[in-house]
Order: sequence, then C-alpha cells, then structure tokens
Amino acid sequence: MFSLLAWPRAFAFSIILLFLTTCSYARDESIFASSVTYCNPPESLLIQRFEIAYFPQNSSVAFNVSISSVQANVNVSANIFLNVYGMNPVNVTLDLCSILGGALCPLPMYNFTGSDSLTLPASLGVVNSIPSIAYKIPDLEGFAQLTLREVNTGVVKACVQATLSNGWSAHQTAVEWSTGGVALAGLVSAVWHSIASPEAMAPFRLLELMYLYQMIASSAFLNLNYPSVYRAFALNFGWAVGLISSSTSSSLQNSINHMRHLTGGRLADATGGSAVGLVNRKLSPYNQPTKNIVVGPSIGTIFSRELPSAELTAGLSKLFFSETSRSLGQDIRETVKGEVQTVTAASSNVLQAGVPIYVNTIHIATANAFMTVFLCVLIMFAIAIGIFILGYGVMIVLEHRRQQRHNSMPVNFDYSSWVKSWFLRLSLVATFPLLIFIFYQWTLKDSWLSIFISVLTLLAIMALVGYPAFQTLRLSGRETPVALYAPHKPQINQNGPLYAQYRSTRYYFFLPLLAAFFLRAILIAFVKTSSEAQLALMIVIESGLVAAHIVLKPFKTKGGQVFSTYLAITRLVCTGLMIAFLEKLSVKAIPRVVIGIIIALAFSISVVVVVINMILHTGLERLWSRNKAGHGSSSPSLESPLGSEGSMLEKGMKSSTKSEIEVPRSRRVGDSGVSLPYPDDGYVEEIGRERPVNPTPDQNIHLDPYMNTPYPISPTGTTVTTMDPPSMYSRDSGTITVGSLLPRRWSFSFSQPSSPVGSSLGHQQEQRHRGSLTPSPMPSASASPSENGYLSRNASLRAHQQMHQHQHHDIQEEKSSSSTSLAPSSSSRTAVETSATPS
Repeated sequence: MFSLLAWPRAFAFSIILLFLTTCSYARDESIFASSVTYCNPPESLLIQRFEIAYFPQNSSVAFNVSISSVQANVNVSANIFLNVYGMNPVNVTLDLCSILGGALCPLPMYNFTGSDSLTLPASLGVVNSIPSIAYKIPDLEGFAQLTLREVNTGVVKACVQATLSNGWSAHQTAVEWSTGGVALAGLVSAVWHSIASPEAMAPFRLLELMYLYQMIASSAFLNLNYPSVYRAFALNFGWAVGLISSSTSSSLQNSINHMRHLTGGRLADATGGSAVGLVNRKLSPYNQPTKNIVVGPSIGTIFSRELPSAELTAGLSKLFFSETSRSLGQDIRETVKGEVQTVTAASSNVLQAGVPIYVNTIHIATANAFMTVFLCVLIMFAIAIGIFILGYGVMIVLEHRRQQRHNSMPVNFDYSSWVKSWFLRLSLVATFPLLIFIFYQWTLKDSWLSIFISVLTLLAIMALVGYPAFQTLRLSGRETPVALYAPHKPQINQNGPLYAQYRSTRYYFFLPLLAAFFLRAILIAFVKTSSEAQLALMIVIESGLVAAHIVLKPFKTKGGQVFSTYLAITRLVCTGLMIAFLEKLSVKAIPRVVIGIIIALAFSISVVVVVINMILHTGLERLWSRNKAGHGSSSPSLESPLGSEGSMLEKGMKSSTKSEIEVPRSRRVGDSGVSLPYPDDGYVEEIGRERPVNPTPDQNIHLDPYMNTPYPISPTGTTVTTMDPPSMYSRDSGTITVGSLLPRRWSFSFSQPSSPVGSSLGHQQEQRHRGSLTPSPMPSASASPSENGYLSRNASLRAHQQMHQHQHHDIQEEKSSSSTSLAPSSSSRTAVETSATPS
C-alpha cells in the first residue's frame, strides 16, 4: 500500500504525464511563418498569401505564396534578415539583377501564385546556423524580414515581416479543459459539503483555486515585456477571468462590435489573423529596441555575402517558369486571413503590453474585453439562479412527502441562507475580473453604453459583496466576534464564506484580501502608463499579504496557515521575478524566457498543491484517519492517552492531547437543544452518545425541585417531623452499629436498632428494595468516601428519581407503622424527667 506521501506524488506525476501526452504528437521538426505583416506601406509588392516553412531534416523550404508586383521599371535588391531571441544569425543581401539571367531586373509586373519545395544548397550553412533547441522550445521568439530597396535611390519599395514558430506552445486547449474540469469537480464537492456545514473547507478551497487561476491570468495584464512562453502560459487560465477564446466569426464578438459602433465606439475590432503580427516591435517576439524597424545594409551581421548562383539559380528558374504548381497539404500552415496589416511605429493598430496583447491573442478586441467578461458573469449567475430554482422545487417535493409520512422528522435546512451564501461565493469569484475590466473600460472612453453598464456592474458588486461585509463588521461591533460563529444562525449561514475559515479573533482577515483585489485592479487599469510603478506597487501589495499571514495567523489550524502562507509567498516571489520584464532594464531575450519558464513552473506547482489540498478536503483525509485508527487497539485502556481522550470526548472537555479530530463550531448538550459556540481551536468535535452527559455547571439540565429539598432529621433521632427522607450523612449515636453489615446505599432505615418494629420494618424495606432494584457493587475496603462517594455519578437521572419516589413511599409507611411504638417511649421519657425534677 502507498504511504501518505506516495499518493500526492503519484497524482502529480499522473497530471504531468497527462499534460505532456496531450501536448505531444508525431510530426517533423520545422520552423514556419505564423503571421505576416507589412513593415512599410506597400508600394510595389502586394501579398495575398504567404506560407513558408523550413524543414531541417532535408534542408528544404516549402512555400505557398500569392504575390503581385504592381510597379513597373523598378530595379531592386532584396535583403533577408532573421532575428531569433534578439540575435541576428542571418542578414543576406541579394542582387536580383545577377540571378536568373536578369529576369527580375527590372522587377516585372507579375502575379505569382504557386507552391513548391526547394532544397537549399549546403554551402549556405543554414542547418548549422539554427540550433537544435529552436525546433523544440515552446513559443519561439523570432521573425524574418524581406526588404526590397531601389538600387539607385535606396528607397524601400516593399517590406514584409513574418513571425516564426516551431509548432510548440505553452497555450494548450487540453490544459484549459483540464483546469476547467478540476474547477467544476471542486464546485460539485463544495456544493455537497456546504449543505452539511457552512464551515466546511471544500468551498473555501474552491475559492482559493479560482483566486489562483485569476492571479495567473492577471499576472500577464501588466505593462511589461513578457516572454512569449509566459504569455501563452497565462492564456490557459483566461477562462477564469471570463475571457473565453473566440474565433473571427464569433456571434458574441460580432454583437459586441455592433453595439459599440452604434453607441460611439471608435476603437478597432479584433483582427482576423494572428495578433502576434500587431505586437509592438520592441516587445517579444520581435525584441527590436531600435525605432527604425527597417533593416538595411548598415545593420551588423554575422555573415553577409552574395548567394551562390549555381544550384539556387537552377531551382528558381524551374520554379518561376514552371506552368504548374503542387499543393503541399499540411506541411505548411495558413498565415494570412483577410487583408495583410501594415504595422509601423506610427500605426494606431499596434498592440501594447498588458491587456491589449492578451485579449487580442484570443481574438477579443481590447474594447470588447469588459462586455465579454460581463456577459460571461451574467451567464454564470443565470445558470446559478436556474439551479437554485430547481433545488427549491426539490425541497418542496421532499417537504410534501415528509408531511405524508407522519412519523418522519422535519427537514432542518435553511435553504434561503444557503442560496445567499452561494450568491456571495459567486460574487467573490467574479469581483476581481470585473473590477479589472470595469476600470480598464473607463480608460478607453470608447462606448457610452459600455461605460454605463460598467457603472451598474460596480454598484452590483458593492451590493453583493460590500453589504455582507458591512453586516459582518456591524454584528461584531454590536456584540462580539463570537456571535458571528453562532451555529444555526443566519449570519454564519449567509455570510460565512467571508470569514468562517478564520479564527474568531481574526474574523476581519477577509478585508485585506478584498482590498488587494481592489488595488490590483486599479494598478492594472490606471497605472498602465508606468510599468515601474505598476510592478513596485504590486510587490508592496503581495508583501503586505505575506506579512499579514505571518503576523496575524488567521486560520484555525496549522495546516491551513501553512497552506495559505505558501500561496501568498508564491505570489510574492513570482511578482518579484517579473522585475526582469521591465523594458528599461533591457534584459536579453533568453534570460527573460528562462525567468518566464521558472514563474510558470512555480505557478503550476501551486495549482497542483491546491488541487491536492482540495481533494483531501473532499473526505479522503477523514477516511485516511479512520483507516489509520482501525489498525490500532480496538479497546484502549482508560489509563492510555487514547482512553483519556475518549473520556474527554464524553464529557465535552477541552482536549489536552494533539488529535486529528476536526474542530467544530458548536455542539449540542444532551437533549436540551442548547448550542454552545466555540470560536477558538482545541475543542473536540463529538460528545459520547452511548452514555448520558453528566450534569455539570456547563451542561446542566432542568431537575425536579424535589431533588434539592433538604432532609431535616433531628440529631437525636427521637422524632421525625417531616415526610422527607433522612440525610445520609446524619447519624445518631444510638444507631451506630460498628462491624455490622450496612444496607446498600439506596436503602434508608431510620428506626432505632433497639425497636423490634423498626428493625423488622427496616428489614422488610431492605428486602423490598433488593427485589425491585439491582444492587450496586460495594466499594472496596481501602476506598475512601472521597474516592467512591455515597452517590454514584454514573447512575442515570431517571433511575435516581424513581428510587427516590420509592423511598418516599416507604418512609410514609414506616412513619405510620412506627407511631405506636414511639408513643410509649415518649411517655416513659417524660416520666423520668418529671421524677428527676427536684421538689
């Protein structure tokens, strides 16, 4: 059988293996063009289709292009420039007049459409120029540029840029579905556990998982030069903030575009092709810090020489002058969808760092981001309302069936409070992404209807989250924090998702978390012009949360404290590592990529930790504890620690040993129905049910007043003036019988030993008690009264009352029987006293 640590390792290994298998498939290594844009306004060259790929296995180039030359009498030279992670391994200048017998000089007005594959000559050394890791690293950062310059004037006639990719990416559809499936399974478990108790940990672990997803996605919203691999990794969690990947023909995005344009929207819609081509050239994957994006002969090169004309000329001649062309199928990929965009330093369609690049990568326009998130949240609440209505119908059916069964117990479940608590949980999940895009929409100033809806949404957030927080603070101020945890009360049933996982003295710990949501959203939206200020304030926020976890220690258990502190430290470390992404530091591309992969791995490990913790809180931890306890002794002694713990469980006392029993918030005392709140740790969960709970100052129940009536017995033992039984501790000197066998503790005889009537009556009373009641064991001779006592604490209250009533009846019979025998004794005693009086 696996050990306790083996199961998490096996689970983590299975997740990693599943992730790798879903991302891998058999294909040839290649580098191909993923997007095509103009880097200068086109004059002599127009592109309708441009698909090209390089295969290192046979050093061949496959292409499928459609290019038109529209300007006559232009003699141009071609410059081919390659940039990979900021390095320039290729910068080749080609004189078109020296190849193909001068057929391209001047450049003919020709519409070339065709596809083929050419084998590059070994003398070019392309295979040795590209390292093998370039075919395997995900989200390759590189681009190729073709520049046509007029030979006489040097004027740029055409400039085309194509980003490069090897097919590997950290953004995988399988990861999106996997993370979403885990969240959905956690939701089902959280709903089930929340029915049993408002303080169950499964709903809180679901919130932690969603917060972590949103933190990963929002970490790519800052104005930083993120490496492409980290940006792609963060896209896997975009659904957690309401950004669902769309297509160019999405009806939702088209509807939002139409609404914006009708209400004053002027910003551009999402591009039909890849958004990578519109990224600012200073950022990844271009990594070109210079303002002039046109590469000329003056740019430093690793090698610059004329191409050999023997093998290449023959291949190009065959290509250009062939009448047919063949299709390459799936060897290369489509890169141009619609019109090719022109991207320059002065273009208005350039995507800046942060939210614009993130949302446009999944084909959502920057101006459409808020409405997309708003509609997703609206759909989520609509689904929740439908489920709640269905649940209410089920409750009505169950109640109707219960009424038909007269002997069934009523259903004690506050459904309305449960529904309100889940509305609060859903609001907490939606708060952070809504705040981000509400504030960001205000900075765009695009559509007045979108701004108006954002204001209404902000008011709704304040009502759904702010009002429960206000109720919690008000109740704790009017009464005490302990009142927030009173069981079976609307406060904890409705507003428990805010504070129920914290200790009563730290109930307010939800305020720093809500404040962090608000401050992060402000920094992302309103401080986007200064990346340094954004990152510095983010680090301050995360540092404050870590300090709050360490100083306040708000959680009830040590495990919860360690778990939450670990997540806070992970956020702080990952945010601190993003300092390398500041543009002003000009960190090289390869170190930035390495740091981005480290951050992605740190966040991935934290996701696995949260998932494992969430699985444990579905009941596996209790099952493990029971199995572990089952291998131990089945009947522990009272002297053992386990036996002592069981005794404390039965008495409802505080536990002095470290046990694995879950701490409750309330417990029911006997059958009185009184609930006692326990805000702090250390209290046991269960009370023994097999034996009744002893009446103590903390667990007292209503007793018969007759039980507390004193027993006024005369010290002389001569007369009895009340019907109450005599006290067990009162004695007469005449009744002392040293060495005699005393009657059992529940039999009382107050007749004189010398009286025959009393003796016989007491003997009959003792025989009657012995026949009706089971005798209790006699204490040992060495036991003192302080150890055993005269009254048994283990006797039940009902048996005590019955025996006392029986004794009261016997006392009445005994008094009536002994009245005749007491009269002579009184008269004789009077005569003696009279004779003793001096005359």
